[in-house]
Amino acid sequence: MQEEVRIGSRSIRALVLDDYEETPYVSTLALREPGFGEVQVRIMSSGVCHSDLHAISATLPLPVPLVLGHEASGVVVKTGPGVLAVSEGMPVVVTWVPACGHCSWCLNGQPELCDEARRGSMSGSGPAGSPLSRDGQEIYPFSWSGTLAEEVVVPATAVVPLPVPMPWDEAALLGCAVQTGVGSALRSPLRPGDSALVLGLGGVGLNIIQGARIMGATTIIGVDPLVGKRRVASHLGATHVLDPADVDVLGAVLEITGDRGVDVAFEAVGDPGLMALAFNAARRGGTAVAVGVPTPQAEVSVNAFSFPSQGKTLTGSWLGGSYPARDIPRLVRLWAARLLTLSPLVSAPYTLEEAPQALSDLAEGRVIRPVVHPHADGRDRSET
Repeated sequence: MQEEVRIGSRSIRALVLDDYEETPYVSTLALREPGFGEVQVRIMSSGVCHSDLHAISATLPLPVPLVLGHEASGVVVKTGPGVLAVSEGMPVVVTWVPACGHCSWCLNGQPELCDEARRGSMSGSGPAGSPLSRDGQEIYPFSWSGTLAEEVVVPATAVVPLPVPMPWDEAALLGCAVQTGVGSALRSPLRPGDSALVLGLGGVGLNIIQGARIMGATTIIGVDPLVGKRRVASHLGATHVLDPADVDVLGAVLEITGDRGVDVAFEAVGDPGLMALAFNAARRGGTAVAVGVPTPQAEVSVNAFSFPSQGKTLTGSWLGGSYPARDIPRLVRLWAARLLTLSPLVSAPYTLEEAPQALSDLAEGRVIRPVVHPHADGRDRSET
């Protein structure tokens, strides 16, 4: 059956999840032109995140049918009325929290918690509706982005220009994994000479390792059951790596820190038990930061007496507390200065048709951060 393409739109291919627990597949969709305040981007490289797996399993209850993906790099194809920050032909990073700039959260310095971005993420569309459709039915992009596609139409606040040329694959990770991981460390109480613990060494956890190193932590402990991820963690700055199958993690942390505990402990998996472990591993007066995303119903059990008696803090970090327009250029500058290393995080590339395999490989721990190339030239270097 010939799929409908609306007037003023074009056909694109994208990875679609029709319903929860089903296998996503590549489908042809209609993508409308950008409206007021929107940008059309040709996707060069899109990362694949555990949050995509959470959407498939409905532990992250986003509306379906859904186009997966929420971190990418690409080239601006067209801009809608009112867009001034980017122009046609500009290389950009696509991210997933298009902050409005005027709600109470944005005005109070927490744009990652923006009301408008949150509503758009949960509803799957903005004021103009979803830019995607198939046979007259709206298809919703993951958190206003839906980057596992040949092209996207997103709010202009979801794209950030690349200030210097860099590989598309590495630039794509700036959209989520790097902002979240490095940002969580940079906005934590870590100080030069401090100690840090990172539970879970996926794309986010490994960037927390880098953020802790950039902040000047001198003891950085990484924990993961997979030896390959532990090796990468050591390369990126971990001073100690632990296999939770071989050691009692809390006991090992106390031994490494002289029975003191770490200054800041990060949980990067989304597991309530590991969040409690992070809290217990923090020193008196220390901080545990929950970065991984658990199911909405999950609860954490910690000793309440520890709050007043030990002065501990348990807090959360959403997108690393980042404001993309401010922080992505900073991260690029760190990368250009060789203080931030991204190439070890990038796994072998996948075509769009191979994206379901990329999801499977991520779920099974065979890769750190899969990247999908919707076009044959996705491995080339960006130009500015």
